[in-house]
Parts: sequence; C-alpha cells; structure tokens
Amino acid sequence: MKLFGTDGVRGKAGEVLTPFLAMKLAMAMGSYFRKHSKTNKILVGKDTRKSGYMIENSIVAGLTAVGYNVIQIGPMPTPAVAFLTEDMRCDAGIMISASHNPFYDNGIKIFDSRGNKLDVKVEEAIEKIYFEESFEFVTDKKIGRSKRIDDVIGRYIVHIKDSFPKDKNLSDIRVVLDTANGAAYKLAEIVFDELGADVITIHNNPNGYNINENCGAMHPSQLANKVREYRADIGFAFDGDADRVVAVDERGEIIDGDKLIGALALYLKKHNKLKNDAVAVTIMSNSALKDFLAKNGIKLYKSKVGDKFVLEVMKENELNFGGEQSGHIIFSDFAKTGDGVVSALQAVAYLIESGKKASEAFNLFELYPQVQTNINVEEKIPLEKIEGAKEILDKVEKEGYNHIVRYSGTENKLRLLVEGSNKQKAQELLDELVKFFKAKLS
Repeated sequence: MKLFGTDGVRGKAGEVLTPFLAMKLAMAMGSYFRKHSKTNKILVGKDTRKSGYMIENSIVAGLTAVGYNVIQIGPMPTPAVAFLTEDMRCDAGIMISASHNPFYDNGIKIFDSRGNKLDVKVEEAIEKIYFEESFEFVTDKKIGRSKRIDDVIGRYIVHIKDSFPKDKNLSDIRVVLDTANGAAYKLAEIVFDELGADVITIHNNPNGYNINENCGAMHPSQLANKVREYRADIGFAFDGDADRVVAVDERGEIIDGDKLIGALALYLKKHNKLKNDAVAVTIMSNSALKDFLAKNGIKLYKSKVGDKFVLEVMKENELNFGGEQSGHIIFSDFAKTGDGVVSALQAVAYLIESGKKASEAFNLFELYPQVQTNINVEEKIPLEKIEGAKEILDKVEKEGYNHIVRYSGTENKLRLLVEGSNKQKAQELLDELVKFFKAKLS
C-alpha cells in the first residue's frame, strides 16, 4: 500500500487526513529517524488552515510518544521549514500544508536533517513501519516534550534577504504581493519592505478558511487588477505554503512560468552563477524554452512532474537552478525546495538590471501553442494497460505534436496536454484524447 503521494501525504482533513493517521504517521516517522538521531529534535511548521491545529497536536503526540522533542514554529512557508530544519540542527522537519488546495484539505510534508524532501526509499521505510505498526514507543523519562518558538521568522528573513544582490536595492520598485492568506502573510511584506520596495500587500488576513480562496497563485486576477490600479512595476502571487510564485507584469498580464525560468537562467549565466550552464525543468515545460536556452548555450534536463523530482535531476547533474512552469522555482544556492519569495526577489533583481518594463524583460521568446485539461477518473489504470491508448497517442505524435498524459499524484484525475505549431489542431487532438480516455476511465 502507498501512503505518500507526489508531495507528502495529502487529503481532506478529518476524512482522509485524520488525527489518527497524522499521529500514526508521526510515530512511524519518529521511529525511523530515531535510529539515525543526532539531536533528538524534530521541527514542525504549518500554514494557516484551521485543521492545522488538529493535525499539529496529533503529530506532536505521535513524536513525543516515540521519544522525540518537538519544536513548534507556527505558520511558516514550506521552504522556511526546510531551511530551519537544517539551521536548527533538527533530525527532521514537518510541514503541515496542502499547498494550493482549498482550506478543507491538508497535508504532511517531511524533510530530512539537511532540509531535503525524503528519498522514495525513506518514504517506503516509513510506510513499512506505519502499516506494520512496528513503532518504538518509550516510557518514563524518555518520553519527549514539545515547545513553541515564535521568533524564528527572523532567522529566515535574514537568510532570504541575503539571497538578494548586495549591489542592488528596491527603492525605485513598486510591487504588489498576494500572500493567498497563507503561510507568507507576514514574511513576504517584511522582506520586500526591508529591502526598500514600495509594497502593497493583499490577501494577508488569514482566518483559517480563506487560504487560497479566490486569491494567490491559483487565482492571480485580483493581483493583476491591483498591479494596474497602483501602477506597480511587477506583482507576485504566492500559494498557501509559499513554495510557488506567479508573476504579473506592469500591464497586469501573467508572466508565463517558462518565460520566467528562461529569463532567470539567462540572468544567472550572465553573472557566471548558472552551474554547469544547465537548467532542470519538468516534462510539462514548453518546447520553446528548450530551443531558447539552447540558442544561449544553456542545456535543459527534464524530470517527472513535481519540484521534488526537479531537485533530484538538479542533484544528479550538479545544477543549482530549475523549476516548474507552475511556479515552483528552485535556487538551490539559497533554498532546498521551491521558494516563492526567493524567486520573486531574483526576478526583481533581474528586472532592475534589465532597465526594462517587466512586460518586455520577461518576454524573450514566444511559446509554442499548448492546450491542456484534466478529467476525473474512477481508477488510475496504468496507461499501458488501456486498450487502444498507445495507438491514439502514436497518432498525436505522427501529426507532429507533443503530448503528455499522466495521472495526478494527489487527485483522481488524468492530466492531458498537447503541444504543437497550430493551436486549433492541437485542440482537436486534445478533444480526441479526452473523448477516448473518458470512455475508458470515467
């Protein structure tokens, strides 16, 4: 059986992700890490969902039951938890968040002592303990304790500010930030303000239910309106746990994620900071990005979908930059995972240096037409076992179009994408795929 998905354990709070599951997972995880323990401390952070209280308390109970001391730091971005886990010398770190999902969902992400997301083999080892219930309980003085520390945000703010070039400042930049009523609702504004920007922040009043609700990276239209209203130079929308960012130019138009990656890759290369002159992205990236980078002497590596897999490819090829077109961008010199605020700062540094408006600075190449959709499925039947699937996908390729057909790692959905020179033809081919897979899977 599988417990972990593409990015930790995720589901509807109280229904799928119950207090019992959270406590049991914490006991399994604690039992695993205790075997390699150096400090006997585990860090726990969360976003702003109300269910975070329930899950946090369950995790604390599970960890202390197997002898771990727990440090609770309250609402903090996922990349902050990754950074602080290593910085505070903890054996592991836990982030309670369902990222961009609605408030009623929640999730548990786990980091090792170096702030890295867990290797698949480690996840499997924890799952084995979980399902076999082979927990290593302790008694008497060995039972763990928990304490809450509320001032660690300062450490992370200093770390983020250090990622911004020392020879630049934001005194001539007006920026709008949409923190999605999520984990960055305090931090993002403080960082940009302390670096001198004229900051307008929206959706920074979480109430436990409004995280990601018609705001943030999944709904950037309000950000776009505010950028135009305040005549800002650029705007950034984060998701609930702030590991993703969506940028909007001065006209209120969304800057495509692949164009953002392309511009930042070129910026890093110009300053001799692009390790091995290469970038890692996922299979979802537009082929135009690869062609653009190749013209500028930059190699492209591709991974499966998920910033976790992008990071794996980065490590395999000794890279320091990569990301997903959805907004998870990794600057591994500064962060162990996607970091929305770090990415936003790097984008502004590039914008200042370019001396151009954002609409021009980030529009360095044209994308190839790409259409995509999702369909709900009853069961995730392996594609190779679906009769006729190979034939219809081969047909798309024979037409000269690229395709990506894959199951979501977190939902019962099949994701379909077709890319090619003609958008109308791409849509026709996508419609054929949708009709075929709906008949087979719905």
